[in-house]
Amino acid sequence: MRWLGKSVGGPIARRAGQMTLFTPHGVEGFVSRQDGSISLRNILIPVAIKPRPQPSVEAAARLIRNLQLPAGMVTVLHVGPAAEMPSLKFPKETDWTWTKVVKVGEPADVILQTAAELRTDVIIMTTEGPDGFLDALRGTTSERVLRKARCPVANLPVGSMLG
Repeated sequence: MRWLGKSVGGPIARRAGQMTLFTPHGVEGFVSRQDGSISLRNILIPVAIKPRPQPSVEAAARLIRNLQLPAGMVTVLHVGPAAEMPSLKFPKETDWTWTKVVKVGEPADVILQTAAELRTDVIIMTTEGPDGFLDALRGTTSERVLRKARCPVANLPVGSMLG
């Protein structure tokens, strides 16, 4: 009965058409409230052929570079057959480790499980909005991830300057 719930952030983010960082209620996030320091060591980027995943990789690279983050790990996760893992270009000018992982299952569930296993600090994913009846009924993969995530989620809408 998702359509009966009241969401404030989702509609605003969709209309803005820009990258939006959502921090779920009760989650501290990666910026300290006490001193503003940043604790960001594990980034998860779920990818599929559609929507185009390269903007998420570029957004993660910019985040690492602009915040001058010390070495950490970026995990690029594809849920589905290994042969369908999209080709991506990873930045070379970073001390961060970029790892590709392929798993099978229902995408939102696998993304959330992987985020918990890796103790992910932020999930960065490209989103294109509802695609068909099921997405309209139960929500897109990124909406389902956002509803249950235990870490911040950055959504890059297709068509934005970044997505």
